[in-house]
Amino acid sequence: MKHLVAYITAGFPDVQLSIDVALSLKENGVDTLELGIPFSDPVADGPVIEAANLKALQQGFKLEHLFEISAQIAPKIDTMWMGYFNPFYHKGMDYFIAKARHAGVNGFIIPDLPHEEAQGYKGLVEGAGLHLIDFVAPTHSRERIAMVAKESQKFIYLVAYAGITGSGAAEDLAPTIETIRSVTQTPIYVGFGVDEKTAKEKAKGVDGVIVGSAFVKVLLDEGLTGTQKVSKISTLARTIKDVINS
Repeated sequence: MKHLVAYITAGFPDVQLSIDVALSLKENGVDTLELGIPFSDPVADGPVIEAANLKALQQGFKLEHLFEISAQIAPKIDTMWMGYFNPFYHKGMDYFIAKARHAGVNGFIIPDLPHEEAQGYKGLVEGAGLHLIDFVAPTHSRERIAMVAKESQKFIYLVAYAGITGSGAAEDLAPTIETIRSVTQTPIYVGFGVDEKTAKEKAKGVDGVIVGSAFVKVLLDEGLTGTQKVSKISTLARTIKDVINS
């Protein structure tokens, strides 16, 4: 059974809806939740997730909201915090580790933390029983892919192309997947540009997919009520889970 990871922006449109969406995703085929920490300059994200980040901040998002949501959902669904390095740097990795352990969160996904710099934190994170997810891109050299993959835990975030989330661009991922498989058995999940239309193709040769913009688009739709957003996202999740396993 291939794994489905879903991204939502914490606290958007509000704390309670984040909780409701997360728990509904769990009931509709999502295996891991990537709970995004709103940030003013989300450099790896496309316009959809960027808009949700900025709206959450404009509405007064605080880290306490992240912890509140996580405490409600992490005991029920495998939860990872996805955030840019700035908050981790300013608050301290020890701070986030303690908060994650308290809430039951299983680790961090930090897209703007290069592999070399991450090594200074990985021992601390893994020593606390958490995971710091590694990124691999098809633009990396074979040697770099092998180096990063060999040290990976929980799963490898395979970027589907060089660019930002939500784009429709594509790369030939087969050589990258082959290199990863040659050095590790760590599961490979493909992210960037995955939705109900592309998921089946993106899932070929890997262990799962990561979907973000497709879900956040629904949360941004001001023509839907909160209940309608939960329902639409749940249906979308079930569709994608069925597609990648068909």
